Amino acid sequence: MVEKNSENEDSARWVLACELRRLREVAGKSLAQLAEETNYDRTYLHRLETGERLSKLPVMEALDRVHGTGELLVRLWRLARLEAFKDRYRLFMQYESKAVIIHKYSVVVPGLLQTEDFARLVLSMGPTPVSPEELEESVAARLSRQELLRRNPAPTARFILDESVLRRPVLDREVWHGQLVRIAEAAEEPNITIQVLPFSAGVQRLAGAPLALLWMADDSAVAYLEGNGSGELIEDPEEVQRYRLSYDHLRDAALSPRNSLALIKQLVEESSP
Repeated sequence: MVEKNSENEDSARWVLACELRRLREVAGKSLAQLAEETNYDRTYLHRLETGERLSKLPVMEALDRVHGTGELLVRLWRLARLEAFKDRYRLFMQYESKAVIIHKYSVVVPGLLQTEDFARLVLSMGPTPVSPEELEESVAARLSRQELLRRNPAPTARFILDESVLRRPVLDREVWHGQLVRIAEAAEEPNITIQVLPFSAGVQRLAGAPLALLWMADDSAVAYLEGNGSGELIEDPEEVQRYRLSYDHLRDAALSPRNSLALIKQLVEESSP
């Protein structure tokens, strides 16, 4: 439970939890009544009000509709979700949420393209055991980032996936099939381009080093290098430009978007349970 104290009294998560309870009580509704109006479980709603759960965007949208609060709860939720990530990642996420162009190179399935089942499976495989509540919170936090691909106007996004991303399945065949289907669907969305860097391309400048490049509406750009348990946000324009050139080399070595989609669809068929 999130209780007010000197450490969290100013946290967005605590404010959100308190506001959820206040709105319900002002409306004179019980948790059971709110559950009936929103189609969400009473116990689940109680955990939102105590701060035990962070929830997902559709839940906040439903509660905003019920309470007639416009986008108040959605805005509070967007601030609260940042607290679920480590400090080193928060600034990058703030940039990512405002980016108009997103370029990524990945050696794992990018969080922006993960299905809920896949995210839950990989997040449960960490070296440190997590409780079911902690796992669900991590899943919600990861999936919440995907809303930026659906906003209006949506950013232009390009993902270069190392071929190993598509060739190394998780053991649950249905989960893996669903994940490949999601990648194939994303590749056909108008604002998303996906390219596969094949094994035949050999070792490249960024091989094995995940990279994100983000451009803002004012043409400023940042780069983010992700390492093993660490990350580096790069804001210096000259250094960002160097990483952009390295990314361009990867793009030139990758399969075309058309051929990449053909390969992904082939793997979708081969992975069918």
